[in-house]
Amino acid sequence: MADGPYAGKSPQPGISTLLHIEMMNSSNTDPYFAGEKNKATNGVETTATGQPLTHYHSLVHSLLSWERPRATALSFATVVSVIIAARYLPLLRWAFKFLYVSLGFTVIIEVGSKLVLSRGIASSSRPRKYYTIPKDTVESVLEDLEQLVDFFLIEFQRILFAENLTHTLFAFTAALSAYWLVRFLPLWGLALIAVTIAYLGPLIYINNKELIDSQIHQIQDVVNTQATQVKEMAEQQTAQATDIVKHYVEDYRHKAGEYMGSVRGSPAPSSPTTEKAVPIKQEPVEEEEQVTLQHEDFPVMPIVEPEAKVEEELEQEKTKLKPEPLLA
Repeated sequence: MADGPYAGKSPQPGISTLLHIEMMNSSNTDPYFAGEKNKATNGVETTATGQPLTHYHSLVHSLLSWERPRATALSFATVVSVIIAARYLPLLRWAFKFLYVSLGFTVIIEVGSKLVLSRGIASSSRPRKYYTIPKDTVESVLEDLEQLVDFFLIEFQRILFAENLTHTLFAFTAALSAYWLVRFLPLWGLALIAVTIAYLGPLIYINNKELIDSQIHQIQDVVNTQATQVKEMAEQQTAQATDIVKHYVEDYRHKAGEYMGSVRGSPAPSSPTTEKAVPIKQEPVEEEEQVTLQHEDFPVMPIVEPEAKVEEELEQEKTKLKPEPLLA
């Protein structure tokens, strides 16, 4: 090999390999690739709380953003076809019909083969081992189902807690429109409208992105201008109200101080009754003559009680009060 025809070419693969490794290392340190890597890690693959997103997020994003137009158009046609078929085609009856036809055909073949050939064709074609779902397949299906449930749950929470205000606004508009449309439209019609908007809305935005963005920026500028004006007016009104309140407080405080000073400096006021009282003319009272009483002026107190005299007076009074006899 050292002296063969490939002796001169043997060092070249090693050099090219080293150059390729060096380019890969430089690409890892390049800010563009580092920015793309951070963008894929922080903006797409994780939520605002740092939780990783499911692979259904990238799948739905690639479908609705029309990154692969053929796959998106095929999925849109499939979903619309399923909705229309579920509305106008008796799919459940067809499933039961296929079931009873296949089972009846199996019974007829089995009975006929036993009568003719003395052995059943269906029973003889039985596999040695019935088909079962492998454990790996079950785990992968359950994992996909878990990812699908997590996709809806995470997206609902991101919308509910306003991780992206635009998405929350769109979800509010859709819920409000569905609340009013469900009164007039059937469920399949509402589902058809929702799928059509979900698929065709991003396509319309992509084709008219500059015009829509300019209109959105104009609306944002108008809203920001009005909000700024309202804020300034509110600040002015608040400042005026504060100045008026301060003026009244200072005025009442000054008046209260003057009143307290006047009350402390003035003498105690006299009562109005004493000021307006009219003097009453008092007539001179004649002095009464002082009469001196002596012991002889009082009667002598009897020592013996006149009992007989008192009894006689009582009898006389009884005779006076005694009624006279009536004449016959």
